[in-house]
Amino acid sequence: MTAATTVPWKDRNPKDPKSPSKNHRTAGERPEQSSSFCHSRNGNIDQHASSQTVQGPDRPRAEVDETSCSSPAPSSHSSERKFLVSFAPGDPENPYNWSSGRKVFIVLVGIATVVNSTLGSALPSGATRYIAKYFHITSEEELVLPISIYLVGYIVGPILCGPLSETYGRKVVMLTTFGFFTAFTLGCALAPNWPALLIFRFLVGISASSPISVVGGLMADVYNDPVTRGRAMALFMAATTFGPLIGPIISGFVSVVSWRWTFWVELMIAGATWPLCLSLPETCGPIILKRRAENLRKQRSEPRIYAPMDLERKGAKETITIVLSRPIRMFFTEAIVLFTCLYMSLAYAIFYLFFQAYPIIFQGIYGMSTGILGLAFIPIGVGALIACAMFLYWDTILQRAKERHAPWAAAEENRRLPLACVGGPLYVLSLFWLGWAANPTIHWIVPMMAGLPFGVGFLLIFMALLNYLTDAYDIYAASAMAAASCSRSIWGAALPFAGTKMYNKLGVHWASSLLGFLSLGMTLIPFVFIKYGDRIRANSALSNELSELKTKRDNEEKEREFGDNTVDMA
Repeated sequence: MTAATTVPWKDRNPKDPKSPSKNHRTAGERPEQSSSFCHSRNGNIDQHASSQTVQGPDRPRAEVDETSCSSPAPSSHSSERKFLVSFAPGDPENPYNWSSGRKVFIVLVGIATVVNSTLGSALPSGATRYIAKYFHITSEEELVLPISIYLVGYIVGPILCGPLSETYGRKVVMLTTFGFFTAFTLGCALAPNWPALLIFRFLVGISASSPISVVGGLMADVYNDPVTRGRAMALFMAATTFGPLIGPIISGFVSVVSWRWTFWVELMIAGATWPLCLSLPETCGPIILKRRAENLRKQRSEPRIYAPMDLERKGAKETITIVLSRPIRMFFTEAIVLFTCLYMSLAYAIFYLFFQAYPIIFQGIYGMSTGILGLAFIPIGVGALIACAMFLYWDTILQRAKERHAPWAAAEENRRLPLACVGGPLYVLSLFWLGWAANPTIHWIVPMMAGLPFGVGFLLIFMALLNYLTDAYDIYAASAMAAASCSRSIWGAALPFAGTKMYNKLGVHWASSLLGFLSLGMTLIPFVFIKYGDRIRANSALSNELSELKTKRDNEEKEREFGDNTVDMA
């Protein structure tokens, strides 16, 4: 009796059960090179695929032994052969195959880190007056800095964290940056002077930008179903909205005791999050395969076992020019990324501008205290909850349409973008509502309730567009979201500097109206994507590359499944 021989179905000769399979070629090999694939489960070579007859041009046949994955028969080219490790169907180490409970835990860890990050962004807003008094700051522009400098840190982080998480793994990037986040938050609490506080706020912002750009990739790692992934992304986006809204409430009441307690509370929340972060498993599939290949090389003393990432090794120059520059290149070369970033950037900047506008409106016109002012942001949070409910309801409609095989449900642009078509007008409405209802003769609840459509519109826009980016760019989702995070942080850091002057010069009515007119122009973007999105993606080099990779991956999976069902014993 001889070893089992597996031959892909498409290359199988029905008259010869041991007919050799077609040569496979891996990334980085020349056409004349031949490769053997060792598919592994739980770190072991898959027995169904381990005895494969390989024959390259001008070289003798060679077999891979089923138990040792030994070298093929000697030949002048044998050193060029590579054994590629990949996930077999149903592999328990493949994040797509993990249990629902484990996936939910990963989503919760991601949300916890995002809440820490976004909470810190707006945390000083309720303590500004006390910080100014302590450090003797009188300039209105300088008082914007504790929030804006944090968002400047958001600009730097995604360029590094998103791509590096795709190269070195999600967990190592998340843990490293959260460690810096904790340490620099402590620095803010102990800052001896104004420059030191600003430096620490900038460093905290860089560290806090990691979850914003990595968690989207985390969701894509564990959910291959767009429906489930979209629901997880909805929770992620809700967390990004609630974090900044909680900040003014905490600082508005705590800073009465001491502005430093604002940062001590943030440090306590970060400490409570650490056990969750330490329990986070690695979710990036290519990284898992890379580590599996390293273990197999050690266990079997076979240096030619590789993971797909090993065949695309990059030096420092390539890492900088290709990996780290990918978000920037996507911003300038991908129309979908560019216009998505522009829309979200304006919406995001207006959101952070509200931390300057709300004190002008609710303290300047209605005379509210700092603590009560923080409560004025609650309607925005309620609007975000309504947006989540709308998202889930739309998701149900979409799934029913797919079950009926409705033509409109087959288009990728129709999956999420209609939500932005609803959210955009609501967002515009809220800005005009806030501006023209803010009047001493009108009760304060009326302009405050403008936060409801604002929260609904803001979150619907973000959920729709970020889900669209994730679905459209698959394995490069983290880089696409890094580009989005970077661009909106630039706007979020810059626009608030003009906020106080704009409201003082134009007045509350026309300053809010100006923001409304700018947002009105942006509402056209999702409508254009729905009509022309498929053509835009068809003309995108990166989208075509992803499509080819996805097709190749699907074909390999089918080939393995056929191979597992065609094992012959002599």
